[in-house]
Amino acid sequence: MIPTTAATTPLLLPSESYLHPKLPELWFGVVVFTLAMYVALDGFDFGIGMWYATRTEETEREQFLAAFGPVWDANEVWLVAFGTTLLGAFPAAYAALLSEHYLLSIGAVMALLLRGVAPELREQRDDEEWRRACDRLFVAGSTLSPLLLGTLVGSWVFGTGTLSLPAVLTGLAVIALSLSTGAAYLAAKTSGALRAELTRYGTLATAAYLGGVVVLLGVLLALDPGGIADDLVSAPVGAIVLGSVGLALAGLGLAHRGRYHAWLWSSLGVAGLLGVLVATLLYPEVYPATGLTVEGAVVSPVALNLLTVLGLPVLLLVLGYFGYLYTVFSGPVEASGYGE
Repeated sequence: MIPTTAATTPLLLPSESYLHPKLPELWFGVVVFTLAMYVALDGFDFGIGMWYATRTEETEREQFLAAFGPVWDANEVWLVAFGTTLLGAFPAAYAALLSEHYLLSIGAVMALLLRGVAPELREQRDDEEWRRACDRLFVAGSTLSPLLLGTLVGSWVFGTGTLSLPAVLTGLAVIALSLSTGAAYLAAKTSGALRAELTRYGTLATAAYLGGVVVLLGVLLALDPGGIADDLVSAPVGAIVLGSVGLALAGLGLAHRGRYHAWLWSSLGVAGLLGVLVATLLYPEVYPATGLTVEGAVVSPVALNLLTVLGLPVLLLVLGYFGYLYTVFSGPVEASGYGE
């Protein structure tokens, strides 16, 4: 007689099961992690570009450009990593995100193009008018990029239209966060009166970010898109918000005590907590507008297993490279010709 357990328990082939039952959740975490890394690292690049508009002296402009010159190209890798991991693990969510927001996505790409090309072009001609035009494009691209990318993320997370109030407020909050991290990064790379001025700027930007988050949460509670109000009053979300406030205020305290590198780390931590908030509000869905869940949108077991075996080691190598990169270029900068 055949045992009952053998007759009722299906035999799963390796191609029909995940390497670990929680592998879909792991890759959801990887997707959000890459997004948080991009917001934190390329975010301070955007902040530098926006603070660049406050400079009138050519030496200070060159110093700002030199401050992030060795790392800003590398920071954009995390945007590529976000798109790649989302496509590889959750292709249905990737397709929905880009197809429903294609104009916003194209606008963000164009803004990133302006931000990237303008500093290179300004060095090609020794002409004051030419340099001023390139500087304006650089500032415009640095401002529009976080606005459009933040609006895209807000629309994705809250399941609202592209130009909805919660989505636009998210874009404005990302601008304020970028200004805060940008000021912290520049303060860690400069000295003297310029550092003191950037500390004041960073204080204002941090206050704007925290105020913007409060306004955004109030709007979400009032409008309740997709029934998100219940999530907003939950203990995890409350802990993340309080943690963000505490970390931001602690960072400002460190800055005013002259511990600028610690301020930079705390500001990057606030950006990281924004990623944790995104994950908390999304899960178990990966695309709220269409109701796609992590389990429903994930690729087949064989594809996800291959992605894990081949992709995770690459991601670890990238993390190691970034650790080395920021160790090498950790010191202060002096004014010099950008790209020389």
